Amino acid sequence: MTILEQLAGYARERTEKAKQKRPLSTLRQQAFSMPKGSFAFENAIKKPELSFICECKKASPSRGIIVSDFPYIQIAKEYENAGADCISVLTEPGWFLGKDAYLREIAEVVYIPCLRKDFTVDEYMLYEAKVLGASAVLLICSILSERQIQEYIGICDEMGISALVEAHDEKEVTMAVRAGARLIGINNRNLGTFFTDVENSFRLAGQLPQDAVLVSESGISDPQTVKRLQTAGFRGFLIGETFMRTTQPGNTLGNFL
Repeated sequence: MTILEQLAGYARERTEKAKQKRPLSTLRQQAFSMPKGSFAFENAIKKPELSFICECKKASPSRGIIVSDFPYIQIAKEYENAGADCISVLTEPGWFLGKDAYLREIAEVVYIPCLRKDFTVDEYMLYEAKVLGASAVLLICSILSERQIQEYIGICDEMGISALVEAHDEKEVTMAVRAGARLIGINNRNLGTFFTDVENSFRLAGQLPQDAVLVSESGISDPQTVKRLQTAGFRGFLIGETFMRTTQPGNTLGNFL
């Protein structure tokens, strides 16, 4: 099994355990009892200027522990104060050492929208994201069917939260477009091998519809790369390890801005 297959399998296990504690019907009712969202995440990415989605991530399968001391609230506020447009919060606990609590607590103290970064494999996780305070979820084409993506975008629309649909190759780009994705993220990291190549965004940019909002994810390490990606049509940039490996991620974001 690839790491991605293990991550998706573990997400299914986590979801089944969560359903035993809180049934789908209960969680769904809780999510829809909350005020409908205003699609804050995609509105932030759609602005004319470039948008930065800054990540709070303690570890990864390829790098191991990135930040042993993980003051996630401080990091999130640093991002916000430095001018971040959105914050991506890892909630996957097995390989990324994330927690739902990280998202809940960050969403309570920042004013910018948060993305729940996880391996969504069940509609249950969409309602979880809403209840945790997320303004957006990540839908990964390589672990979902086109029908699921379309269905999940519809559920997100009902709740007023955004779906960032992630593709890595030509086939997945086609899936995302046919499923009706408004926000399309090109992952420069192959989730099967975890090899990263930012040129992947350039290879796929020409195949994306002009009305889609494009986000380049992973492997972005300097402002020059952002400028190149901008000329290729990208408006949003999801950056994690470049910021997390510095002692002052807010200052590093400031250099990009």
